[in-house]
Amino acid sequence: MSVDVIVVGAGLSGLVTAHRLHRLGLRVQVFEAAARAGGVIGSERKQGVLFERGPNSGMDTSPMINALLDELGIRDQRIDASKASSRRYIVRSGRMLALPTSPGAFIATPLFSWRAKLRLFAEPFIAKGPADEEESVARFVKRRLGPEFLDYAIEPFVSGIYAGDPGQLSLPAAFPRLHALEQRYGSLMRGAILGARERRRSAERPKGSATSFSFREGFQVLTDALAAALPSVQCGMQATALRRAVNGDFSVSFEAAAKAEHRARAVVLATPAHAAARLVEQLAPEAARALDEIAYSPVAVVVSAYRRRAVSHPLDGFGVLAPAVEQPGMLGSLFSSTMFENRAASDTAVFTTFLGGRRDPSLVSASDVDLLTRVHGELTRLVGASEPPGFNEITRWPRAIPQYTLGHLQRIAAVEQAERDVRGLHFCANYRGGVAISDCVISGEAMAQRVARELSAVRAGLADRDAAAES
Repeated sequence: MSVDVIVVGAGLSGLVTAHRLHRLGLRVQVFEAAARAGGVIGSERKQGVLFERGPNSGMDTSPMINALLDELGIRDQRIDASKASSRRYIVRSGRMLALPTSPGAFIATPLFSWRAKLRLFAEPFIAKGPADEEESVARFVKRRLGPEFLDYAIEPFVSGIYAGDPGQLSLPAAFPRLHALEQRYGSLMRGAILGARERRRSAERPKGSATSFSFREGFQVLTDALAAALPSVQCGMQATALRRAVNGDFSVSFEAAAKAEHRARAVVLATPAHAAARLVEQLAPEAARALDEIAYSPVAVVVSAYRRRAVSHPLDGFGVLAPAVEQPGMLGSLFSSTMFENRAASDTAVFTTFLGGRRDPSLVSASDVDLLTRVHGELTRLVGASEPPGFNEITRWPRAIPQYTLGHLQRIAAVEQAERDVRGLHFCANYRGGVAISDCVISGEAMAQRVARELSAVRAGLADRDAAAES
């Protein structure tokens, strides 16, 4: 059977794309290699504790978020992060210090030295970098804010988002708004002040001030609702080949219980970069090579549930990030039972700890004993865990987060060129447009509109051709 659009990949990006295409009246089929839809998003309960194996929260940066939840009928299930989780902690000299959130707190905080604080006041007077020069995040931050802010603010922040190395990440690719602020206003401080007016007009919110949200039964509520709203989501279907017929239609072959082939006028590849590369080797070899160059950070996720009385810290925050300069055994840990209400009983403290990333990729393959020993050691040191946890859950993601490294924009340019050269072929995944939950929603919505416009233009062109032939 032929449809309008085949979406390969039922992670968040693919599901949002398919949902919007379906709402626009197009016939859509979604295929997923895994046993269930949702990608890395997965929520589970164990011994009364609700925990996540992937993303723990999203940032409400766009009106598209609530609009989507309204369409799916799940807005009443949304919950926002608790007021108690407003603090973010950073490790310095072996102890947790709250990241300052006001000018007064910044002046008083021991997180940064007086030299680093005074250095910040020079930022508006530093010349902006050349517009056409690609700069790493680390180089940019050192140039504008100084090395201490790189070590104790930006590096742990980058590890929390990308599990990456700021010395390798491309500023215009990974943090395009920072790059744009400097280019437009010549200063991050001036840009933050003057740019606030534009954000208010557009109803967009910067990620630093947006509300964190989840759902009463975990983030899988969103992907389950998206999948349920679609007419066809077939799991256990590994795409093995993509071909284009003489008439411009596509055929996708799948390896399942029995080999199958499906046809469509357009295809959206919503898979990780390496999987998309395999499918387009023949149709778009330059794009395939570019996609193959996109590295992914491996991450191990450890959920630990302790008796609350065995943890001395008040856990009055979102969690803690551990800078590389501190040589920690982890990237960071979320105070999951504080972040959102009803994640666990009041006598239980739940932590979600992340290890590995670009700092130590080998940790994703470490033994369970090694991972659990590391995590318990860090939690004992930082939050005073005085006894072993009641239970742990380990999830390993060998390819967790795509890295927007230097040269990433050129790689994406090759992908965009393939979309122009092979009409009807599209790519939508978190290696393009941002890795956050909100980024995936925005990218999926935009991709669906683009595909719908293209198919409408093709349909109109065919109608004009037939009318001309008849006359």
